[in-house]
Parts: sequence; C-alpha cells; structure tokens
Amino acid sequence: MSRNTPQAIRGTQDIFGAEAEAFAFVVETFERVRKLYRFRRAEMPVFEKTEVFARSIGETTDIVSKEMYSFEDRGGDSLTLRPEFTAGIARAFLTNGWQQHAPLKLATHGPLFRYERPQKGRYRQFHQIDAEIIGAGEPQADVELLAMADQLLRELGITGVTLHLNTLGDGDSREAWRAALVEHFRAVKDELSEDSQERLEKNPLRILDSKDRRDQRFVADAPKIDQFLSDDARAFFDAVTSGLDAAGVKWTRAESLVRGLDYYRHTAFEFVPDEGSDAAAKLGSQSTVLGGGRYDGLMESLGGPVTPAVGWAAGIERLAMLVGEKGEEPVEAMLVVEDETYLASATRLVREIRGEGYTAELFATGSPRKRFDKAVKQNPQALLVVKPDGYWGATDEGALNPAIGKLLRSFGPSSPRT
Repeated sequence: MSRNTPQAIRGTQDIFGAEAEAFAFVVETFERVRKLYRFRRAEMPVFEKTEVFARSIGETTDIVSKEMYSFEDRGGDSLTLRPEFTAGIARAFLTNGWQQHAPLKLATHGPLFRYERPQKGRYRQFHQIDAEIIGAGEPQADVELLAMADQLLRELGITGVTLHLNTLGDGDSREAWRAALVEHFRAVKDELSEDSQERLEKNPLRILDSKDRRDQRFVADAPKIDQFLSDDARAFFDAVTSGLDAAGVKWTRAESLVRGLDYYRHTAFEFVPDEGSDAAAKLGSQSTVLGGGRYDGLMESLGGPVTPAVGWAAGIERLAMLVGEKGEEPVEAMLVVEDETYLASATRLVREIRGEGYTAELFATGSPRKRFDKAVKQNPQALLVVKPDGYWGATDEGALNPAIGKLLRSFGPSSPRT
C-alpha cells in the first residue's frame, strides 16, 4: 500500500466477512422481531438542525457540549450529524402530523455519530437499532417494549444478560428526590470527583451512576427514590413489574440506575451482562447491551404538547460482538462451465435457480481445473458441470433439493461423471 493512500478516519470501521455477517444477522433479527410486535418502520435524516439535539438532549450534557459533529451549511444554518435517534423521531412526530397514528409503535436503525474516545465496542460512527412507543402513557407500553427487547436478545442467542430496572417516579416524585440528593451531596461536595461537583446543582442524579471511586462511597447512603414516590408513581412501577412477570421477562431492581435529563419519568432500564458471564467478558467495561426509559416530557422541550413516550436503543456493534462470528450461508448449487460455449445456458440455469429462492454461484473464468477446484472448496449441496448435452453432477442427485433437481431436469439430461 502506498504511503499516499488515505487512511480510514479514527473511530470508524470497515466491516467485512464474518463480522459483517454478524452485523447483518442482528439487523435481520431486529426487523423480524419488530414485525412480530407490529412496530412500524421509519427512516430518519442523518442530520438535523443543531437545536433539535441541544433542546432535547440538553446543552449541559457531554453529548451536546463535547461529542456532537456540528457544522454550518452554506445557508448559514447550524446542522448536526445525529448522535442518537430519539430527538429526531420526536421532531418528526411533531412536524409530520404523526400524532394521528398515536399510540405509534416505531422502529428504525442506522448510523449515529459522536466525537468520543474510540474503545472496544465504541466508535465515532456507530450503529444502533431503536424502538419507540409514542403517545401511550400506560405501564403496558413499557411492558410491551421490554418484552420485545427480551425476545430480540433471546432470538439473537445472547445469554447471560439480565434486565436492570428502576423507577424515576412522576414529576413531583423526581423533583423531591432531586432536592434531597442535592442536599446530600452538597455536604460532601469537596470530596466528590470534579465531574460530580459540576453536576451537583444541574444534574445530581448523574452522580448516582458515577464510576469514580471518590463518588461511589457517598452513593451507597444517598436518598433512594422509593422514599419520595407518590401513590400514582408507585402504582405505575408495580404495574410494570407485574406485567414483566406475566410476560416471563426476568428483571432485577437497580436503585442506582438513573436518567439525568428532566423529561425522563417512571421507568428506566438496561440489559446488563451478568458478572462472570461470557457476555461480560466479550464487552469488557462497555457493559450495557440495550437501554432506555420513559421520556414523557421530551415533546414539550421541542415545543409540542405533553406526549407520553417510552423507548430503547442498542448498539449493533455490541450485539454483533455477543452474537459472535457468522459465516456466510452455505451455497446450495455451484455451476462450473467447461468453456464459454455453454456460458449462456449456464447463466439461464443459475438465474432460474436463484429465482426459486436458492443460493447459487457460477464459475466461468480461469482454467476448467481451477474453476472446478474453487467450486469444490465452497462445499455446495450440488456441484454441477455444464456440458453441451446437459450436465454431470459431482453430488449425489438424490441429495439435491427437489426444486433444484426439477430445474436441472428441465435444463437437460444429466450425464454420468467421466
């Protein structure tokens, strides 16, 4: 490779081979499961006006202040490559009149962009699957969404992962809890990490999920949300947990699991690898497999009416790491052309085989011996050499899929191998 060859941008990746097959398996499984739950497909713009994310995610968050890819276009507008899906979906719900479809069950997937330090399972261009239920304020919407996520992980073959669940309460409960947390951490402010000192007044809930040891010793005896839950908020959480039990979704209470932004309400959740599991070993410090929560106040931040909503997202790269390497699907028929004289006939035959929904490949370049050797290495179900009087098979014809065998017989008589 020449020294002048441009290199890939740091934090991006070229996905190929077994990794690409695992990536595709995740997306294909997600598409199949979302159809089972009747989530409608949406395609969202890759960039939005910067204010969409600044107003919805929060200007004081690391995402907005440090990680967004923002630029000014030729018209002078500030635009941003999407760092997450929910804000753009909320904007589309309000600007496209999607309220008429509420409660709207919606799913999407694609690339996202954040300028952060690349590490295992985390990139500056990364990919997520995303599911949202907008316009449904009932606990059953949370149960439906979590049951879908649980089924997705099971159908991906991912084990050793548990749903961690918490409640943030309703608006009044959350505000009372927030005030108690400020008072608690203010008493030890000088002993907190620099990040937590900065978050104390603006976003004290974030201190609860800090990984810094200086903070963790004060988190254990911090006020708990249960002390501040209203009767309605407690009933909501009870309905979610009983619904999950009925759906057969295993969960564990995680009192330190929070969402820092003010528009989050009630349910917060993450699917996390169990300690010592194969999933934990594969992901390392990037422990969350899938996460989300209820964000009943988001639409108001974008100028819309009060609209309850709940959603989750999961990184495709992380899921693909847990799925493991996936080889290409086995080829059902390989056709080797003896020489170009029979290429047209072989092309017609391979097209008909594919038209019936079977995988097939045609070898027509290189020496006849090399063509044959390449085809053998693919270990196909049927290996056929096309000749002027039909074909001969290097595979027992009785082992052929009946539909392929029927197509071959319509092409011409089989010849014994010579």
